[in-house]
Amino acid sequence: MDGVSDRENSPKTGSRYIVHDVEDFRPAPSTAPSRAIGSDDPIVSQHERQSLVRGLSQRHVQMIAIAGAIGTGLFLGLGGSIATGGPLGALLGYLFVGLVVCAVQFALGEVSALLPVTGSFVRHAEILVDPALAFAIGWNVVYGCFISVPSEISASVVLIQYWTDINAAVWVTLLIVVSVVVAISFIRVYGEVEFVFAILKILLVIFVVILGLVIDLGGVPGVPRLGFHYWKDPGPFVEYIARGSWGRFLGFWAVMTNAVYSFAGVESLAMAAAETQNPRQNIPKACKRVFARVTIFYLAAVLVVGMLVSSKDDRLSDDSGTAAQSPFVIAAGDAGIKAIPSVVNAVCLTSAWSASNQSILAGTRTLYGLAVKGHAPKVFLRTTPWGIPYMCVLLQVSFSMLAYMCVSNSALTVFYWFVDLTAAGTLISWITVTLNHIRLLQALKQQGISADALPWHNRITKYSSWFALVSCIIFLLTGGFTVFTTGRWDPASFVSSYLDIPLVLFTYGGYKLIRGTNIIPLETVPLRQAIEEADNDPDNVPIAKGSRWSRFNILWG
Repeated sequence: MDGVSDRENSPKTGSRYIVHDVEDFRPAPSTAPSRAIGSDDPIVSQHERQSLVRGLSQRHVQMIAIAGAIGTGLFLGLGGSIATGGPLGALLGYLFVGLVVCAVQFALGEVSALLPVTGSFVRHAEILVDPALAFAIGWNVVYGCFISVPSEISASVVLIQYWTDINAAVWVTLLIVVSVVVAISFIRVYGEVEFVFAILKILLVIFVVILGLVIDLGGVPGVPRLGFHYWKDPGPFVEYIARGSWGRFLGFWAVMTNAVYSFAGVESLAMAAAETQNPRQNIPKACKRVFARVTIFYLAAVLVVGMLVSSKDDRLSDDSGTAAQSPFVIAAGDAGIKAIPSVVNAVCLTSAWSASNQSILAGTRTLYGLAVKGHAPKVFLRTTPWGIPYMCVLLQVSFSMLAYMCVSNSALTVFYWFVDLTAAGTLISWITVTLNHIRLLQALKQQGISADALPWHNRITKYSSWFALVSCIIFLLTGGFTVFTTGRWDPASFVSSYLDIPLVLFTYGGYKLIRGTNIIPLETVPLRQAIEEADNDPDNVPIAKGSRWSRFNILWG
């Protein structure tokens, strides 16, 4: 046996089958420029069907996306946005990016419903655009996820040291061990862990928003009513870099580029599509609902923070990485409420570890998806008897050891150079998601197939995907605009903003040169085969409506 054991009953037929060797599932040659319609190779590969276990339910998928989007960027980073753009500039910036995230989510849901494969938009690019793009984006995602795990572990250690001075290596070891246990366990264990973390984050957001309103409206004894005082003085916008209206616009634009990375993670909810129950129904439903809930949470938090803290407050520029820099903590401290810092720090700690777990899921499943298509060694197709690609997890663990570099200040500096290389990865992923969807609609038109034949479709996506694509490209190209202004050149900022672009282009061009791939002609995209598979999928059934009380479930119902 080559690392793949006897499997349980088939979800399709209920019959038993035995996987003898990963060689039995040798992927189609990746040098082929396109797939012919009616190919014998199923869209969702046999290896995915037989080696992975569908353990994620609807509530898991929706809460995984929420857990990924609500993190330290919300609890710690909003203060910086207020200081840069002002209360109204920050609110408008997050609102605009929220619209882009909405468009990205709709595009992802529409394509994932038709093509529910492991690796999500990376594998979609293989089918809809170009195998070379799938290779380049896939390895970019893998590298970004693998590096972000030790990064989040290092951030967790900083948060822990808010309470204790115990050697950092102890906490690094503990966090790595716990992360490995979750990663190698049943996929449902991961889903339940992220479900709990998401609940904690949502409860904290609701709590701090309500607390903020109480403080702002004078509900704390001895604290005067603030109302929209800070919107009047120092004002709704902040002049950033320049003076006048141009400076206020630059402050607003800087908030948008920061907001993109606060929303990073919402695109990963479809990474484990082959491990999701009824993915053709649950993933689109999650995409449709998650963006609205996440955006509402962010907009409510930004609005309240802008009412509580002045954009000129020097404490917003605190770079400790702990709860001390949170605007919620600053406001609570000014109101004499002393317990808030530890509460915020504790939830930020769960946020950082949750982000680490999500990176493990996205990185390992993307690597597995690359191996399915022959873009990575077939050794990464090996799975445990309970459906976990353990070789992918082992590679992830080896990268996690980089977290020990946080013990040394000089080593930590070098480590963050690696992190900088992937700073633009979120936007590149969003660009890929929207490009895949645009190609899907173009292929439908070319082949004379109505978009209504798709398992899930929304008419607005014909326009919203182009809006998101153009917006993300502009964000990507202007993400480091500050380094080009007088006196603000910073090599580290330039690298973090732009180096990922030539890396992806070089990988894409190199693969095309070596393998000789072509952009897939629209008429050969296997849409009829994919639609037929969706129509004949016994799991593709409408989700039953819950009880009348389920309408009050604002999280995953």
